Amino acid sequence: MTDAYPDRLGRLAAALDAPAGSLTVVRAPGRVNLIGEHVDYNAGVVLPMAIDRDTLVAWRVRTDRTSTARSLEVPGLVTYAPDGRTGPIWGAFVEAAVDAAESLGAPRTHLDLAVTSTVPAGGGLSSSAALGVGLVLAHCMAGGVDPDPRALALAAREVEVAATGVPCGTMDQLACALGVADHALRLDCRTLDATAIPLPRDLAVLVVHSGIERTLAGSEYAERRAACEAAAARLGLDALRDARIEQVADDPFARHVVSEIGRVDAFVAALERDDHPALGHILDEGHASLRDDFRVSLPEVDRLVDALRTEGAFGARITGAGFGGCVVALAEPDRVESIA
Repeated sequence: MTDAYPDRLGRLAAALDAPAGSLTVVRAPGRVNLIGEHVDYNAGVVLPMAIDRDTLVAWRVRTDRTSTARSLEVPGLVTYAPDGRTGPIWGAFVEAAVDAAESLGAPRTHLDLAVTSTVPAGGGLSSSAALGVGLVLAHCMAGGVDPDPRALALAAREVEVAATGVPCGTMDQLACALGVADHALRLDCRTLDATAIPLPRDLAVLVVHSGIERTLAGSEYAERRAACEAAAARLGLDALRDARIEQVADDPFARHVVSEIGRVDAFVAALERDDHPALGHILDEGHASLRDDFRVSLPEVDRLVDALRTEGAFGARITGAGFGGCVVALAEPDRVESIA
């Protein structure tokens, strides 16, 4: 937590015209994916970690059949009632969250909501997943339900699909709901098993925004997912997780997925032995695969990756779905500021 929290909580209270300290607030962190990109929707394993940027959702219960929501960062008021929804486009998340909370056993509760977020939109750090998790959790708690974290994550994933139309995987919401401080999470996206992997104290994770925002709805994300599903079908497999590298040698998209899944456990092993050169090499391999095989990088992002390495990072790669957004790098803690 940071010194900015009291100010943010005060602003949420003011937005709801409520006394300071009188509100219940839930927190949903963003995430950065260290390795394992574009494999969650292929039933693979991934290695994200929760970050110190987050979404806060505060609420008070209403007595009528209308819900409202306002963001401290985005102008406009969302109004959601039985006869429809008005206001900013992100209100689609609010509408979907009401239904999702009900599916988790919460009574249909109408709220005045206030939201604030420090997760940059379009950065590949799961701003939309954090919003979805926070909204569903707020509606559940307002209805007296404390949902299982995995069920919460899956419900929030359905919120994002309903609100954006993007067939996203489950990694982002699971990382938000299951994140552990100072640990990465090895997530099995087929079984939903999660193992917390300690991060060495002599290793720092640096995330740098490329300056290019991206939105999945306007990218080639859905096309990549469809291509992966088609490749699995051609091989007679349920998912590309079950493919061997020799089976996909001539298919760049599938080749990335299979090789990337292998990099996840290699990365975990390197973390456990605190092998900085190996970690950097795996990041570099991952970026090359995303750039050349999966084709989701951009020249500006490639230059940023190169610059981070030149300035002393062990390795760096694009993170998130690609087409812009952020780069993740690993470095010695005392060199982070100078590298940045």
